[in-house]
Amino acid sequence: MPHVLILGGTTEARHLAEALHPRVRVTSSLAGRVAAPRLPAGEVRIGGFGGAEGMAEWIREQSVSAVIDATHPFAETISFNAARAAATAHVPLLALRRPGWVPGPGDDWREVGSLTEAAEAVRGAGRVFLTTGRMGLAAFAHVDDVDFLVRSVDAPEPPFPPRMEVLLDRGPFTLPGERAVLADHAIDVLVTKDSGGAATSPKLVAAREAGVPVVVIRRPPVPTGIPVATTVEEATKWLHAAPIF
Repeated sequence: MPHVLILGGTTEARHLAEALHPRVRVTSSLAGRVAAPRLPAGEVRIGGFGGAEGMAEWIREQSVSAVIDATHPFAETISFNAARAAATAHVPLLALRRPGWVPGPGDDWREVGSLTEAAEAVRGAGRVFLTTGRMGLAAFAHVDDVDFLVRSVDAPEPPFPPRMEVLLDRGPFTLPGERAVLADHAIDVLVTKDSGGAATSPKLVAAREAGVPVVVIRRPPVPTGIPVATTVEEATKWLHAAPIF
């Protein structure tokens, strides 16, 4: 039976595991940054591999037939490690990457290249809805002239902004819910990473409707020369066309 390693933590990764299991042995690897992650079908391992070399060794030891990089678009380190590990272990690699968001009529977006740039862009902005995750709050820790509403799955740990309210929640989010958040908290600016997909996109629609400006953090670089699928269906077809079956 083919053994597929899914580098996961995303909705697409879970759906892919469900589509393959139990006809294929599936191992989903999660980073372990969320205290109680939604576990996918099949086998699950949590934690790092020890870099590209450690991943390549694990791939060989576990007789992995193919690797699917279905990590978050901003998990650039693991994506580059996966490219090196797959090449070292001589197994096929596919990147499952959801398309990025594109501004439409009525959107007021300012694109920036990093969390640090986003922190400078919101100085003095009043009330800011920060949806970039708890792991990046250190970039905003020095911003003392903004009231932040921070949404995350788990409670953040310092360093974080001195003026901060935490909203513990997990997507997918609804448009009515996002409208309520913006209105109830009198949000002046929304900050988000370009994670793409539908699970968190309602906040962009709500911001457009409310005339709230959005600071969008661009995606980091990804390895080149890797086949890319944008949907679970495309990834499944790629696997079935690979010589592992």
